[in-house]
Amino acid sequence: MSNQNKMNLVLFDDALEHILRIGRVLKQPRGHIMLIGVGGSGKQSLIKLCTAMRQMEYRTIEITKNFNTDAFKDVMKGFMKESGINGQGISFVMTDTQIIDESFIENLNNLLNTGEIPNLMLPEDTDEITNGVRPICQQKKIIDSLDNIQNMFVSRVRENLHICLCMSPVGDTLRIRCRQFPSLINCCTLDWFSRWPEEALLFVSREFLKELPDVTEEVRESLSQMCCNIHISVEETS
Repeated sequence: MSNQNKMNLVLFDDALEHILRIGRVLKQPRGHIMLIGVGGSGKQSLIKLCTAMRQMEYRTIEITKNFNTDAFKDVMKGFMKESGINGQGISFVMTDTQIIDESFIENLNNLLNTGEIPNLMLPEDTDEITNGVRPICQQKKIIDSLDNIQNMFVSRVRENLHICLCMSPVGDTLRIRCRQFPSLINCCTLDWFSRWPEEALLFVSREFLKELPDVTEEVRESLSQMCCNIHISVEETS
């Protein structure tokens, strides 16, 4: 699923640093990233921006009532074909709220580690992969045996399909998952989203209040400072 909604972003210094990190990972073959921060810290928005900057396809999943492990595997199969056969760069974004079954993480763990999900491809899928990748092997002057074709497909999936996980550090869930599925740590670059500094809060409030009608510059600046102080005081009190 792709998202066509317009994003209204304010790029303060901390956000630019995260963009540089995410963009550097997406540029690398086999580059995967796990962004760790509380909800609302801007993880998904920055991935969308970096995906567009890299001219890649943004992909995620839509959780419905009947969405299960088989449906997830079918979605991942489509992404793997798109990246492995067509060579399309894909940024697959998944949040912890979308993980309704631990098998999702198990499959992603295998994909991160080996570039494959066990027992995923059916005979008809194998035929499609063979017919799609064989010309690529021939073009690269590689013997188009079934083993070479399969290895080429896996290699192209690992180079073009970038997994971007958005996780919250709240509670024990992330710690337990990282212990059970080590590829989340070993195969991903970690980017921690810490609390927004006061300068960032002030910058954002100024941006959103700059078009406030019938207000003097002095009052607008005071309102911006008030928004910043309210955010900080509520966070500290909580």
